[in-house]
Amino acid sequence: MTSEANKEFGSIITKIMTGEDLSREETKHSFYQILNDEISQMQQGAFLSALTAKGETKEEIAGAWEAIYDLDTNKVFFEDGTKLVENCGTGMDTLKTFNISTAASLGAASAGIKMARHGARAISSNCGTVDIAEALGVDVECDTDLVKKSIIKSNIGLFNGMSQTVHPRALGRILSQIFFGTTLNISGSLANPAQPNYAVRGVYKKEMILPVINVMKEIGYKQALVLFGAVRGSEKGMDEASVCGTTYCAELDNDGTIREFSFEPEELGLGIYDPIELEPLANKQEESKQFLQTIQGKGNRARIDAFMLNAALILYLKKKVSTIEDGIKTIKMLTEEKAVLKTLEKWVQCQNSDPKKGLKRLNSLLNDLDKDKNHD
Repeated sequence: MTSEANKEFGSIITKIMTGEDLSREETKHSFYQILNDEISQMQQGAFLSALTAKGETKEEIAGAWEAIYDLDTNKVFFEDGTKLVENCGTGMDTLKTFNISTAASLGAASAGIKMARHGARAISSNCGTVDIAEALGVDVECDTDLVKKSIIKSNIGLFNGMSQTVHPRALGRILSQIFFGTTLNISGSLANPAQPNYAVRGVYKKEMILPVINVMKEIGYKQALVLFGAVRGSEKGMDEASVCGTTYCAELDNDGTIREFSFEPEELGLGIYDPIELEPLANKQEESKQFLQTIQGKGNRARIDAFMLNAALILYLKKKVSTIEDGIKTIKMLTEEKAVLKTLEKWVQCQNSDPKKGLKRLNSLLNDLDKDKNHD
């Protein structure tokens, strides 16, 4: 890196700090410099802070995504006609919950929807998407081809967004050093190696809903739901559909139209819960066991309702059901039939360089649950 490069990059930061928006091309070029580590880390952090404080436009988010996808993503391709769905959140929300998106994705996969997930390890919470999958027995450090095979065979696969097998150049390095929400939480999560055309995506603040769904439309998504879940009587919220208050949504349809709507848990026949009921346990082993209870419809009612609601939204997006309420009923039935648990078992087997080792870990957790039940 040179002082001249840093000086030129500083002028871009100054431009953002004065409230000026960058073009898609300017943002793409700036992120190329960041990903290539061509400027100082202090400048990189200042750029991300300034862009976040200003508020990202759809052009800026798209430019950041394009840089990450072009320069730092090991891509995989599926046969024409394969309809892939992604379900993830940006993270960095003000309310920390158990890994609702993973439970919801398993529910949707058990209904026959192919889930191409793209997640990260925990940065600001106890147990991120990659952490819970690993704890359950999934191989999260495998190459992208094995993830692709898992999606085909088990209807679900997870690309580790912080692994060099997925993003070989820089994304993991940067994300592991930043502990606040930035453009990277959005653009980085969009850089899925499989590039699905359908998605349910949570954002860390309500104001990001429209910019994110507009950028998803711009980069080629056919249908999408972008949402933010509020907590009644609080300023806090989550990057998931909420069973603690209002969920605000924007829906992108096939014809390119975007519709905004919101709903309350009670309107869907669900309870309204204290957000403390959704918090992850500090012990990863115990959290994994609690997760297994949830996808079997057992234990904490707040967790079960949150899982079913978020899974139902994926079914609704893919038009497997006509209403969100019908989606909840479908997921409830699949849970009772143990289809969700069976999907998890197949996922552990398929996304694994050592399937026996992965299944041994999962079965150990299930056996511990049975022992806990008998002890009670």
